[in-house]
Amino acid sequence: MGHPVRNTRADAYENTPRDVIATGNDYPSHYVLPAHSHRRGQLLYASTGVLTTITSEGSWVVPPRRALWIPAGVSHEVHMGGPVATRSAYVKAETALAVGLPTRCQVIAVSPLLHELLQEAIDLPAEYDLDGRDGRVMALLLDEIRRMPALPLSAPLPREKRLVTLCRELLQQPSQEVKIDDMAQRAGMSRRHFTRSFREETGMSFSAWRQQACLLAALTRLGNGESITQVAVDLGYGNPSAFTAAFRRVLGAPPSRYLAAPTP
Repeated sequence: MGHPVRNTRADAYENTPRDVIATGNDYPSHYVLPAHSHRRGQLLYASTGVLTTITSEGSWVVPPRRALWIPAGVSHEVHMGGPVATRSAYVKAETALAVGLPTRCQVIAVSPLLHELLQEAIDLPAEYDLDGRDGRVMALLLDEIRRMPALPLSAPLPREKRLVTLCRELLQQPSQEVKIDDMAQRAGMSRRHFTRSFREETGMSFSAWRQQACLLAALTRLGNGESITQVAVDLGYGNPSAFTAAFRRVLGAPPSRYLAAPTP
């Protein structure tokens, strides 16, 4: 039967003859997993803590009790905002395609049931019994991943070299006070060229993207216990109520409620 797939490198189990395998890992604050990819699709779940994943297409923030689906073969780096406990399910590429999992990175909600299934899955043997309870747990895990709703927790990255460099810098230190004219000048573009190119490359206006970058940064900082007031000031909002209103408008709930883990 083998040993449970826990606190170990997933690539050691890439060839395990099972459609779905699971691992669990704990990481210290600010730990970075450098760019890498898997032959399987990965559901990366933040059981506790906040993590950020960056690919060539964008940046995704995963607050506690949410998860990121990463398709097979997508190169990604992972940054831990603080101490983070992860639970990951790895799904064979052909299985992910067959059951209709996303073909691009996507943050999803995690139901109390999916949380418990992931907790259970990491303690199963690597070559679990397909026809017994363990096999049914993993089949239900796959079903539950598929039915989870998508969440707006990403900032797409442009491909144009000047724009992607500026965007990655802004993701590191986002602020509502960053002006379009300044960004255009730094990119060596006219304002009109910059705004048109930015929308063509990202599908968003620069002001909408800037706000998204600020809210993603806020999630990481609030998840580490920083105050709403301090975060609002640092991100260039006039006052905490303006920040809270923007947060609620985009994410559907005020920060305190959004970051409160659902009770399983």
